[in-house]
Amino acid sequence: MKRALVTGWAGFIGSHLTEALVAQGIEVVGVDCAPPRFGEITSLTSNSLFHAVALDLSCDRLDEVMSGCDVVFHLAARPGVRASWGGDFDAYVTANITSTQRLLECCWRQRIPRVVLASSSSVYGATIGPSCEDDDCRPISPYGVTKLASEQLALAYARRTDSPLSVVALRYFTAYGPRQRPDMVLGRLLFGALSGMPVTLFGDGTQRRDFTYVSDVVAATIAAAELDCREEVINVGGGASVSLIEAIGVVSRVLGVPIPLDAAEAQPGDVPVTSADLQTAHELLGYEPTVSLADGLARQADWLRSLDPVRLNVYGLDLAGSRR
Repeated sequence: MKRALVTGWAGFIGSHLTEALVAQGIEVVGVDCAPPRFGEITSLTSNSLFHAVALDLSCDRLDEVMSGCDVVFHLAARPGVRASWGGDFDAYVTANITSTQRLLECCWRQRIPRVVLASSSSVYGATIGPSCEDDDCRPISPYGVTKLASEQLALAYARRTDSPLSVVALRYFTAYGPRQRPDMVLGRLLFGALSGMPVTLFGDGTQRRDFTYVSDVVAATIAAAELDCREEVINVGGGASVSLIEAIGVVSRVLGVPIPLDAAEAQPGDVPVTSADLQTAHELLGYEPTVSLADGLARQADWLRSLDPVRLNVYGLDLAGSRR
């Protein structure tokens, strides 16, 4: 890998992946239709190995920016389970399906040898135990449906008998860490602990999540670029599934303060359990998660404390004068 394209580079996982690739001496073309939200990643723009390009995958021409790349990391997507119901569904189709198809067509024309696509544990639907890549996928949210469709699109391009493409689809399980989206549960819990602002807990707290620290996600993603295969689907998880009640206790212990909670009904599309079977990731990628939930939350909390008020306003919260 000498030159890589990262779609969604200015987002949470994309920014961490871009930093890691540049640190390894790999030239990166970063594509995003939105500017970076956090000042610490704007330093990439002064690095000669990084080239940021503002464009929309759903409508803009892609051939020029993709020329010369040997790997495409496709992380750009419209996230969020709850928001995918109702009138915004067209936006999910455009961002997660149409944009993926246009990107794959360009990869085909440019003869890109490897596409690494960010999929989601949401494709599995309502499960009760560890999910294996061979399990039936029965998503229970429109978001999960669009992520499964984008994954299957990529695999279909790899399966063409005359295909120049090979594809690795990574099913991420609840990534967290610095720069995480503020609507995600761990970010909301950390905000509540730091600010004293109540956190809405949807459901009874017994639902379980396989939380995966972002540096582990990045390590698996980079390893997928070098995997010798035509098509693979691989889980990327944190190694343990914990209940939200347990996660609340970990956040409280890490920060040494209680978390004020407001109860609310469970939301449509929220699955009861996510748990990753990591055997395939271990065998094919040599992947082992290295960051525990407590250590990862401590790192995310330190990052939140480091933000200035302007960047905190990006999250729509002002923690000035809060407990530190």
